[in-house]
Amino acid sequence: MKSSRFETDFLVVGAGMAGLAAATELRHAGHDVLVIDKGRGVGGRLASRRIGGATFDHGAQFLTARNPRFAAAVDDWIAAEIVEEWWRGSPSQPDSHPHWRGSPSMTAVAKHLARDVEVLLGKRALSLHLDREGWVARLEGPETLSARAALLTAPVPQSLDLMTSGGIELPTEKRTHLEGIEYARCIAVMAVLDGLSRIPTPGGFSPTEGPIDWIADNQMKGVSAKPAVTIHASAEFSLANWNRDRQACGQELLDAAGLWLGSRVTEFQVHGWRYSKPVDGQPDPCLILSESPPLVIAGDAFGGARVEGAALSGWAAADALEEMWGGAG
Repeated sequence: MKSSRFETDFLVVGAGMAGLAAATELRHAGHDVLVIDKGRGVGGRLASRRIGGATFDHGAQFLTARNPRFAAAVDDWIAAEIVEEWWRGSPSQPDSHPHWRGSPSMTAVAKHLARDVEVLLGKRALSLHLDREGWVARLEGPETLSARAALLTAPVPQSLDLMTSGGIELPTEKRTHLEGIEYARCIAVMAVLDGLSRIPTPGGFSPTEGPIDWIADNQMKGVSAKPAVTIHASAEFSLANWNRDRQACGQELLDAAGLWLGSRVTEFQVHGWRYSKPVDGQPDPCLILSESPPLVIAGDAFGGARVEGAALSGWAAADALEEMWGGAG
């Protein structure tokens, strides 16, 4: 099979929030940028799915804005009608920060960011290695992609695998640091109901005990035209049951959620998030792995577990790449 080769100035691996935030900044600065992702759509954990006539946010459930730069971005998204306020402080959840949902679903935020960026989907990177002109990513295909600078925003274990497969030798301190980053897992259930749920207003909450970390009514949230419930298992349950039959795990979680379902489940699907969220936050928003040629790693493991943290990490990575690019020039 004949190999294809793509070339770009900046290669971004991962089309989640961090990757798209960085790519957008670099593109707006006038650079040639290419984003690749193994998935069929952009967004990563900004994920939505349809089952029949029901729609689910089954990854990130909402976003909040505490940082001024991210708050300004949210204001732009409000004006573009891709986010809407879901709820803010209530007697049971006295948090003064507004909680925003994507409109029509969380994926809308990622799609909005990707509109001005070239993204290749369904492209799994197998390795990243260094040649005389910069970085070369080998993809399934066979295809290769050359870039003068690279940004890795996939979960850290996957980014380490890419570099190891390409023979990239990192300083011992940095490799040890990256190998120590851990992620919680999450088993997510998407259930279609034949009637309304009993989930209280505003349509999402975290139970105080049991195997469920989060449960949400997507219809009450404004995402789904039909009754549709998302359940996120706790990190403990997800880890302990990761290798079990997914449908059996899903049914156990539905049984645990029976008090809040209120209606019969007509069908359900289960998804496993192996890298749901980082266990511990890192002190820096990104990590420079090489200055010549530039190589940076970023993502929610660095900027924080929230959607906001991933965006801040992506922007920090773009700033770092811009500085190194200018220095090289």
